[in-house]
Amino acid sequence: MTSEIVFEESLAPSLDGVEEFSHIIVVFWMHRVPAMKHPAGKIHPQGRADLPLVGIFATRTPYRPNPLGVSTVRLVERKGNVLKVLGLDVIDGTPVIDIKPYIPPLDSPSPVKVPDWVKKLR
Repeated sequence: MTSEIVFEESLAPSLDGVEEFSHIIVVFWMHRVPAMKHPAGKIHPQGRADLPLVGIFATRTPYRPNPLGVSTVRLVERKGNVLKVLGLDVIDGTPVIDIKPYIPPLDSPSPVKVPDWVKKLR
């Protein structure tokens, strides 16, 4: 799915050079997630009882003390203060807090390790 990230006009010069990257990292505020007085300390990932009970910081749940989202997306094009991207899974109007260029190997460490339950999510 193609999305547009629209920056204030005054920030257009701050985007200079970003079009040279194939991917960017988008940091956003999950503004539609209901506020929780006390976020759960542990959950079953994706609410699945067949998966172990783990701390929220070991999951991608949106129910967090600070509902920040991070997504690596393909940068299709830049036109002035607008970035067209592919793969940004957010609700229209979601506030974008920051973007960063995706730079391997900084953003793709190797080797990586994940728990066995993560494989069950796919």
